Amino acid sequence: MAEIKVETVAKTFGTFAAVEGVDFTVEHGSFLVILGPSGCGKTTTLRMIAGLELPSAGRILLDGEDVTALPASARDIAFVFQLFALYPHMNVRQNIGFPLRCQNYPRAEIRRSVEETARLLRIDHLLERRVGGLSGGDRQRVALGRAIVRRPKAFLMDEPLGALDSEFRRLMCAELRELHDRIDATTVYITHDQLEAMAMADRIVIMNQGRVEQIGAPQEIYDRPNSMFVADFIGAPPMSFLDVQTSLRRGDRRIRIDGVVVEMPEVFEDRAEGQFALGVRPENVSFADASPLRGRVIGAEYLGTTQIVTVTTANGQIKARLPSAKPVQVGETVGLELRPDRLSLFDAVNGQALPSALHTGGYRG
Repeated sequence: MAEIKVETVAKTFGTFAAVEGVDFTVEHGSFLVILGPSGCGKTTTLRMIAGLELPSAGRILLDGEDVTALPASARDIAFVFQLFALYPHMNVRQNIGFPLRCQNYPRAEIRRSVEETARLLRIDHLLERRVGGLSGGDRQRVALGRAIVRRPKAFLMDEPLGALDSEFRRLMCAELRELHDRIDATTVYITHDQLEAMAMADRIVIMNQGRVEQIGAPQEIYDRPNSMFVADFIGAPPMSFLDVQTSLRRGDRRIRIDGVVVEMPEVFEDRAEGQFALGVRPENVSFADASPLRGRVIGAEYLGTTQIVTVTTANGQIKARLPSAKPVQVGETVGLELRPDRLSLFDAVNGQALPSALHTGGYRG
């Protein structure tokens, strides 16, 4: 497998900038997910790595070799599409073996490689079946088999589970990650589904409007988002924000919300003044009768073992994830306690996290 480097890559279509100055590295054997909403530039970025689009600027390196201008056929990269792209007139064996036949591999080697790949994907009992009669999950395994069979340097996957229903998606998420680990693959995976990304990725690249918002491990991105966009895009439900008007001095670690002092996880590195947004995840909010931070319950969503309770305060709405057994009445006034080591503070104007010992701003490639 291989290391992939994307260096200040950009892509424009006329006057439209689809991708702007993207930088990241996919280390050998790692599973990197590019995550973002529709139209953020993630698929265009993947197509440039694959050689299906030429960058307008920047470089793409595969194992140290500059492949920016090479066509897809010369990059030794396998691409798995969302819509399977299988040949309906061929059976499973023929579909998986097709790339090897195109490269004139000997028949005996094709047969051995196809059967080995099919066993790896647990579809060896389907080799003589036509693909048209297979379930969505099995067709996706055939598409993966066709990519795997020639053992390329890297796998690129463009929302490969998008055509499956939710039950198959969960199953295939686990299988894809297991497969990645078994074959020591280098994988770049595109999705707009944060649950897929969090479940499978070693690292996540979050894109927005053609730019990278943040790069990091799933837990790092979830716990310490670099921007309000990331905080709102990641999490179900996403991070809540409370309005804060205050002045901060270098070294401060306390802020005031409507007269209530809130302790922050770390000291701030710079002076700041103006409008801020205090971010907190629902699981880091609890009810405390004695808390001076008060709000009124306006709704509760039952989720089995937990419930999501929405509370309106003088500084905005906040959601709390509480045990379902806890009695909650719509309209009641409650005290709110925020877990201090899990809070984030953002500039409400530009949406960026304030520099502190935990937030350094920008993103890390």
